[in-house]
Amino acid sequence: MAKTITEFICSECGASSPRWLGRCPSCGKFNTMTEEIIKSSEQRTSQSQKKAVYAGRAKPLSEITYERHNRTPSGISEFDNVLGGGIVSGSLVLLGGDPGIGKSTLLTQIAAHLSENKKVLYFSAEESCSQVKMRAQRLNLRSENLLIINETCIDCLDSELEGVEFCVIDSIQAVYTDDLSSSAGSVGQVRECAAKIMRIAKSRGITFFIIGHVTKEGALAGPKVLEHIMDTVLYFEGENQENFRILRAVKNRFGNVAEVGVFEMTGEGIVAVTDYSGVFLSESRGEEPGSAVTPAQTGARCMNVEIQTLVSKTSFGLPRRMPLGIDYNKLVLLIAVLEKRCGLSLGGSDVYVNAMGGIKLNEPACDLAVCAALASAYYSKPIDKYTAVFGEVGLTGEVRAVSYCEKRVAECVKMGFRKVLVPAKNMKSVTKYTDKITVIPVLYVNTMIKALFKD
Repeated sequence: MAKTITEFICSECGASSPRWLGRCPSCGKFNTMTEEIIKSSEQRTSQSQKKAVYAGRAKPLSEITYERHNRTPSGISEFDNVLGGGIVSGSLVLLGGDPGIGKSTLLTQIAAHLSENKKVLYFSAEESCSQVKMRAQRLNLRSENLLIINETCIDCLDSELEGVEFCVIDSIQAVYTDDLSSSAGSVGQVRECAAKIMRIAKSRGITFFIIGHVTKEGALAGPKVLEHIMDTVLYFEGENQENFRILRAVKNRFGNVAEVGVFEMTGEGIVAVTDYSGVFLSESRGEEPGSAVTPAQTGARCMNVEIQTLVSKTSFGLPRRMPLGIDYNKLVLLIAVLEKRCGLSLGGSDVYVNAMGGIKLNEPACDLAVCAALASAYYSKPIDKYTAVFGEVGLTGEVRAVSYCEKRVAECVKMGFRKVLVPAKNMKSVTKYTDKITVIPVLYVNTMIKALFKD
């Protein structure tokens, strides 16, 4: 058997070196040399003697049969919604997040639920078997059929997968392969270990849940070397000091990438949250100026989210713009529209914007709510707590039509709101709700300001 040969390849220019170098001699970049497996001379000779075998012919798209994917419930409804309806057999799911955010707790609960009817393996590289059992007991999980192994070498995984349908890898930064000489967690190790797991998953139909930590720079597993081979990439977000967590899909080959799941960290584990009113809406809204509520569409669901703003006189020469949950460039654009089209003088003030609950609002339908919250903070006049606002704002100050308008108004009616400001071009689609809620059409941003602050 030929010995595995490795080389160090520059990720920038592709130059190779037999040993690691801090600086690439070709392009001059630092810390770009990563270890990769190359074929030995015996392997190259044997492969050159083989003749290429043509496997089959290309088929028209109309002749290809559709393969329906079987989905298995995870036991947590919010997790299934983010995945697109359940766990797909033979898929690779990458769960990323900061250390201590609750990734191992969430997957332990899912593994315990799946082990009631399926054979599940928990491949723990960071914790001992007793530590995993201690966590399962703390969560009151019945996990008699859950297989646990404490190992760091990924080469031992294949022999433990006899009859296994689901496997949890905790975590990808802690495992290694003997084919590479670099330490666990390096770019080469992470890439090669993930490639081996992918080959096992696709050849044997085993579903893998892979945990990956997020670095200080916000990257997953160091550089993002895993996402391209994963079927689903999930991010677990939230503050360690807070109980609520948000699960977001950034890649999903079997569902919508805009889905968001809300969880609460309790003493008995992670619990799915179905009532979002206590997460994205504050109890004191409407009492102080600077807040507005907007029905945000995330994936297949609509949730009312409160946007809070603070406008204060700057103490420096250059005013600050600090958005949380809102795109920075979008905030700068909306401030410019308010100054030019509505006469709000915000050039000498610091502006702070926060979307409640840690959710990120990337859709343009939240533009009008941000403008309403900023106008409320500027005039020091609060907006009624039972009033919602949504719509896209253009540079001319017009309010453009948005999608899912009927669904947004229906959510406001469901939550007991009394008034909603909608784009004038969407008015026809929501006329059936006029007997349940006061619907005010808005054509320009200054029209919205006059409707909210008449006096």
